[in-house]
Amino acid sequence: MQRRCDALAAVILARCKLLGAKIAAAESLTGGLLADAFVRVPGASAVFLGSAVTYDIAAKASMLGVDAELLRLEGAVHPEVARQMAQATADLYRQPGYDAVIGLSTTGVAGPGPDGDKPAGLVYIGLALPAAFSASGQPQIVVRELHCRGSREEVRRQSVLRVLEGLSELTVNSQE
Repeated sequence: MQRRCDALAAVILARCKLLGAKIAAAESLTGGLLADAFVRVPGASAVFLGSAVTYDIAAKASMLGVDAELLRLEGAVHPEVARQMAQATADLYRQPGYDAVIGLSTTGVAGPGPDGDKPAGLVYIGLALPAAFSASGQPQIVVRELHCRGSREEVRRQSVLRVLEGLSELTVNSQE
């Protein structure tokens, strides 16, 4: 799985560099593994801006601006939370000269057991794409629900792989 992540991250970084896009992430259950997938690639700093690890539910609200009422009612493991995290990270890292920032997010239950009514392995990933990557020419946010299996570490690593696969697919499709 590590080789696949390394290969995908390298391709994504090269593609984004060519297109003038940047990448930033907001991570919960992955706790920095998504950032690690990018920074393992030499030259990643030309594209990868950073990652906010907001493991704590209150940090999602205070640092990223995720709706506190949504978090109170639904918890952190919810598709709308992933959507808001992805959008917030794109906004957080956007600055002059960085107009095309892709925001990524992960939130879910790594395990080993459930979190309330949310089973271990339930993960939501978010991908906020700038207009340049959308067929419609408008910014787009894609949220995907995952049902990962295995140990806590395997769930976390599968989540990273799925983000990279999703981003690879969406950035390739944007160039067609």
